[in-house]
Amino acid sequence: MASYHGPKARVMRRFGEVLIPRAKYHKIVEKRGYPPGEHGKEKAFRSGRRSDYGTQLNEKQKLSFIYNIRESQLRRYFTKARRMPGNTGSNLLQLLERRLDNIVYRAGFAATIWAARQLVKHGHVNVDGQRLDLPSYQVNPGQMIQVNEQMRKNVHVIESMAGAVHNLSYLPVDKNAYVAQLSHIPERADIPVPIQEQLIVEFYNRLV
Repeated sequence: MASYHGPKARVMRRFGEVLIPRAKYHKIVEKRGYPPGEHGKEKAFRSGRRSDYGTQLNEKQKLSFIYNIRESQLRRYFTKARRMPGNTGSNLLQLLERRLDNIVYRAGFAATIWAARQLVKHGHVNVDGQRLDLPSYQVNPGQMIQVNEQMRKNVHVIESMAGAVHNLSYLPVDKNAYVAQLSHIPERADIPVPIQEQLIVEFYNRLV
């Protein structure tokens, strides 16, 4: 799955679960608990058990959607994660979680990962006081991420910050200063993604 720019609810209906914690998506997925498309209801009735490959592929596509990255990017992250010491699946999620656009999203500076990517690409985010417009930049523990002064007056940023819940132990946020800091690399249990990463590891291992 490439970086997705279409209707988000449509994708989540295909996966059969809410992957973006926003009230409107919960309502849509609950109301239409079947795949999108003309024959969506029929598919829901006919659908049987997925093959192992299908289950692994589905999980990989979910991860691409959650972090808004292309398949080629995800494969590179997996290759890097496999070369690191420790659990490959946890390493993969830690690398994705440390992306600058994801940190901006987790901090509440943007309402979605897509909005966070735009905020970074347009040069509205500083890292340790320096403007940085690379969404894939790997944030290191101790670095400070801040929305620049002009964008702190933006209505979308203000609304996002007002509705954000800041409860991540690895990312304390100063809401008044619009600044966040990655305090440490998160453990798997602290990363809020509904993913079975071992299935993704199995998917890529079968391609090696």
